[in-house]
Amino acid sequence: MTKRPFTVQAAAALQAAEGAAAVGFGVFTGVETATGAAVDPASAIGVTVLALAGGLGMLGCARGLLRAAQWSRAPTVLTQLFALPIAWSLWQSDRPAIAVPLGVVAVLALITVLSPPSTAWLIEDHDEDDDTPANDTEPAEPAAAPPPGEPRSLGRRLKDRLNEQPTKNSKN
Repeated sequence: MTKRPFTVQAAAALQAAEGAAAVGFGVFTGVETATGAAVDPASAIGVTVLALAGGLGMLGCARGLLRAAQWSRAPTVLTQLFALPIAWSLWQSDRPAIAVPLGVVAVLALITVLSPPSTAWLIEDHDEDDDTPANDTEPAEPAAAPPPGEPRSLGRRLKDRLNEQPTKNSKN
């Protein structure tokens, strides 16, 4: 497996920090609701569920980034794009102590996850790199390199496989 770029590690760390903060906020509102301190219990339950689900989703995306899962990039970008208007709203509500860190983290996460090293590493096919032998005494057979024109993206490989499938009208 090729070495994970620093930008991917940074994006995953920033995404995980946001996810942990969301989970923490969800736990806090859940405890407030359970103890009866919430002003509107129905809204507090909804906020608790959304914060916990969103935080766990962000933590899952951070893990996906570290594992080079191609699916993890889009939700990470969307999370940051949603965080920017929230930070702006908090800024306008005279909450700079929350708005500034949220905005800075969102911008840094966008920069790191959309950077060229992150993009190149996340679209690379890492499944073929895991063919290491279990026994170090026997040399492994060299893996056949794919032809230069072979597509590397998951979407393209799936499309090619679908085109290879026989259709109902074809006679075998």
